[in-house]
Amino acid sequence: MRDSYREELDDINAQLVEMTNSVGSAMSKATTALLDADVALADLVIAGDAHIDAVRENVDDRCFTLLARQQPVATDLRAITTAMATVQDLERMGDLAQHIAKVARMRFPDHAVPQEVRPVFLDMGHIAESLVAQAGTIIAKRDVEAAVRLEADDDLMDRNHQQLFRELLSDDWPHGIESAIDITLLGRYYERFADHAVSVARRVVYLVTGERPLPIAS
Repeated sequence: MRDSYREELDDINAQLVEMTNSVGSAMSKATTALLDADVALADLVIAGDAHIDAVRENVDDRCFTLLARQQPVATDLRAITTAMATVQDLERMGDLAQHIAKVARMRFPDHAVPQEVRPVFLDMGHIAESLVAQAGTIIAKRDVEAAVRLEADDDLMDRNHQQLFRELLSDDWPHGIESAIDITLLGRYYERFADHAVSVARRVVYLVTGERPLPIAS
């Protein structure tokens, strides 16, 4: 019975790692759809979010079953509660990638992102993909040092977000209110995606050390 219990915990952890891969792929496709006005790719991201939601539901069900049947304590209890919180973060990251794809679809056949800020969004997309890939490694290896490094890497996303606001608030922004609203929302989606990756990393620190993570500012 105990071996089966440990195998179940390990399998849930593997599901979380696989979920980071799905979320990373969604973000990669969403960024390409946004920058290239690729409506077919945007539709793939939008449709694919149902799979991420289904994985979240499956992980939740498995965790609740373990809580009910095994009544875990100490590290095992932390592992289950951390998995339940982590899968919520990952699902939300998938939702944010879907939101980006929906903006691309809404503005098709036009580009939602003006030329002036394309490099910023390209960089934000790369950072987002890197952060979620790092999160997957951190979950798999329970690597506290890597979790700390990930939080430092989040600063790169914050700097890009600030750069967007500088562009929007400049006196010579030529693209009007509608475009400014799109850019504001898109920047927020990328920033929140990164925040959820940091949250995942902090949850792993809690799992390993027992120290509760600090909340991510909204």
